[in-house]
Amino acid sequence: MRLRTLTIVAAMTALLAAPAFAHSIKAGSIEIEHPWSRATAGAGTNGAIFMTLTNQGTSADRLLSVTSSAAERVELHSHIEEDGVMKMRQINAIELPAGATVLLGPGRFHAMLFGLKAALVAGQSIPLTLTFEKAGSVSGEALIQGAGDTMPEHCDGGHDHSPPEHKH
Repeated sequence: MRLRTLTIVAAMTALLAAPAFAHSIKAGSIEIEHPWSRATAGAGTNGAIFMTLTNQGTSADRLLSVTSSAAERVELHSHIEEDGVMKMRQINAIELPAGATVLLGPGRFHAMLFGLKAALVAGQSIPLTLTFEKAGSVSGEALIQGAGDTMPEHCDGGHDHSPPEHKH
């Protein structure tokens, strides 16, 4: 009887821990891998959400928006070089060509969180909903990493999460 109880407890623990390890979600043919953010100093500050998007379909799609109850508003942003200086710009959508992988990361595309309602604390997570033009909406969580992290610590190493080279 005791062995059976331990087996049930171990199985339930594994099921509850699974989302932290299997950190990907799908919306139609779009796979969303490793959504993450960095720890912040406190409420009212800004943050960003990063992830890898892979369009496994045969037609292009577009990420139209990201929302999160953790912030007053979320905007899609890109980085552009203007007069030798990298600048963030709000964009209407992120294009996802058929068969392509698009990285949202530091110094690249990202979802900018404005007016955080509470500090983002390493080890915790925040809810998010992504809306795609064709694949529709899907909800998940972004794991919070350390303030200076440049890639998710749970990444399997199969993707290039390094920031792009800056041209000077």
